[in-house]
Amino acid sequence: MAPQKNILFIMFDQLRWDYLSCAGHPHLKTPHIDRLAAQGVRFTRAYVQSPICGASRMSTYTGRYTSSHGAQWNGFPLRVGEQTLGDHLRRLGMGCWLIGKTHMRADREGMARLGLEPDSMIGARQAECGFDVWVRDDGLWAEGPDGFYDESRSPYNAFLKAQGYEDDNPWNAHANAGIADGMMASGWFMANADKPANIAEDHSETPWLTTEAMRFIAQAEGPWCAHVSYIKPHWPYIVPAPYHAMFGRNHVPAPMRHPAERDDPHPVYAAFMDTVIGRGFSRDEVREKAIPAYMGLIKQCDDQMGRLFAFLEEAGRMQDTMIVITSDHGDYLGDHWLGEKDMFHDCSVKVPLIVYDPSPAADATRGTTCDALVEAIDLTATFIDFAGGEVPGHIVEGRSLMPFLHGQAPEVWRDFAISEYDYSVRPFARTLVRDSRDARLFMVTDHRWKFIHAEGGFRPMLFDMAQDPEEFFDLGDSADHAEIIALMYDRLGRWGRRMSQRVTRSEADIAAMSGKSQRKGVLLGLYDRSEVSEEVAARYAPRPVKDHRQDR
Repeated sequence: MAPQKNILFIMFDQLRWDYLSCAGHPHLKTPHIDRLAAQGVRFTRAYVQSPICGASRMSTYTGRYTSSHGAQWNGFPLRVGEQTLGDHLRRLGMGCWLIGKTHMRADREGMARLGLEPDSMIGARQAECGFDVWVRDDGLWAEGPDGFYDESRSPYNAFLKAQGYEDDNPWNAHANAGIADGMMASGWFMANADKPANIAEDHSETPWLTTEAMRFIAQAEGPWCAHVSYIKPHWPYIVPAPYHAMFGRNHVPAPMRHPAERDDPHPVYAAFMDTVIGRGFSRDEVREKAIPAYMGLIKQCDDQMGRLFAFLEEAGRMQDTMIVITSDHGDYLGDHWLGEKDMFHDCSVKVPLIVYDPSPAADATRGTTCDALVEAIDLTATFIDFAGGEVPGHIVEGRSLMPFLHGQAPEVWRDFAISEYDYSVRPFARTLVRDSRDARLFMVTDHRWKFIHAEGGFRPMLFDMAQDPEEFFDLGDSADHAEIIALMYDRLGRWGRRMSQRVTRSEADIAAMSGKSQRKGVLLGLYDRSEVSEEVAARYAPRPVKDHRQDR
């Protein structure tokens, strides 16, 4: 009898690839995540399919590019019928559960059109990105004059109220705010980022979700996939004691930016630099407040990984559970004169990816790194493969990482990676393009070059990451690089012509269908019976029939 297999799929929100000590951060020590890397494989060139929360996650959960599934921005619903990780794994006898965030908006119009009730099993799964829900909390309970940013219920706020936090929105008033002279000091204002959040550390978001993950694992029966999806280290940049004081101004790295980036920049890049966020993170006082808090949030995340991994060891689950640690995108933190995410520099679009496979077949690769070009959509394919299934290549566009985990180089692997970005809801889009459908960016990257195409008649962007690893100098209008630009456009064109929507018929189905119509009696293009077998033409063989022509 084969041993049970489980998957613990951990995603942090907005965690940069280089803010881990195993990735070389000079000040931030993450021993528990490092320990997992020492037991598995750390992929050093993993790219998300869109550098924005919702679109990136929908790609990871479906194994498909954003232009395939269509949910290209936060709040764009994932259309009814898109198959997700849960659909694929349940067919293999593995449950698929959500613990935390998805940032998924349900296609309620599509559900109503098909008569899917939200409180039915299939309706609930359609509304929750294919997951069964242990606890969902998207973790952004911002509140303004037009109401809440997230309109659903917050289990975390309910937890805080049960602990005695009496505010109507304790996420806002306590978990993401400090206190000064007895008054709330909101974490939305980065001047307050050095204050400790006004909450007991074990009541803050990351420990709360870790406890929920442990509660789920303790009661789980049968093979399971648990997507433990943390909101942190996503902003607001504020963290409870003692993490608020672990890092200071002396730990803030010099910004990775260059004056040349502001010298006649690409119009789309210029527009992002000129946002409130871009201008804010270009200020030293903002970085000196926000980055130590960001580091403290990551340190807290790592400590909670130590707690979670110890629980798994005590429960005997390290022997049968694949563990994945990754992120949905990075964070500029002032690099390239930008904040947040949105564009395609490595600090935004490249993410940490560590995969631990407990099977003996992975022993040879433990503690290694892999620099193959990996895409986040590869995780769905990997999970299907690990669970014992065959990856449905007509649906899932990613590729299984299992060969890399077992020390076997795949016969064929990609030579470039793709990411897409739809910025149509950004206010500046209206000044850049005439039609919102042109407010789109496409990244093509290989091991040396990074190329960005902007719809709307703009020139491309190009970076030579061998000569310019910091991605400072845009060569997109360089005549000397016309050949490279042409190569990248050829790659983008080949990718754009991929078969991505024939999701109801596999290659095996197509092969089985070929020639079947003739055996069903559809005999097109034949002159006489000599051109086809007697078996196929048997129903059309000459035989006596009554002549009805004279009956008129």
